[in-house]
Amino acid sequence: MLRAALVALLEFEDDLDVVADVERGDEIVSTALRTAPDVAIIDIDLPGLDGLSAAADLHTKLPSCRALILTSFGRPGTLRRALEAHVSGFILKDAPPATLVAAVRDVNAGRRVIDPQLAMATWESPENPLSRRETEILRMAARGADPADIAAHLYLSLGTVRNYLTSIVMKLNARNRVDAIRIASEAGWIP
Repeated sequence: MLRAALVALLEFEDDLDVVADVERGDEIVSTALRTAPDVAIIDIDLPGLDGLSAAADLHTKLPSCRALILTSFGRPGTLRRALEAHVSGFILKDAPPATLVAAVRDVNAGRRVIDPQLAMATWESPENPLSRRETEILRMAARGADPADIAAHLYLSLGTVRNYLTSIVMKLNARNRVDAIRIASEAGWIP
């Protein structure tokens, strides 16, 4: 319903045309390669592939298309991850419709658009203290994988995964793995 409302809002503008809309993250790049949009408006929380991974793939495979993240995940860590994925814009779903339309135009013109309150919060917040590997392991744990599953998937020994999980808990000053997942999720360091 929200996607249909967004399409209707954008189609109402004389200078904007919606060339496609998809409901899954794993459909974004293939659809963009077929339709060649100037701007892709992407939510983070999508089935199949999260929006930030899709935006990073889009940047690699179709660099002429700029990504604008439209999401309810307004956390500093999420914005940092979006910028690492080379997005051109990041605004929250509760922004007024005129702000969204202006953001699409600005991103299309090559300007970067970031929600100002979130930008300030990101500037003032600590960076993710976890390494990429630790973040990957914690993300897998958050999705329900146990240490043996993580080890098998990442081709690591079970002891190495347990050492990583211990290090993660210590770095985040967490009580345990569940608390570490909560801390990292609230900070936006893991989706």
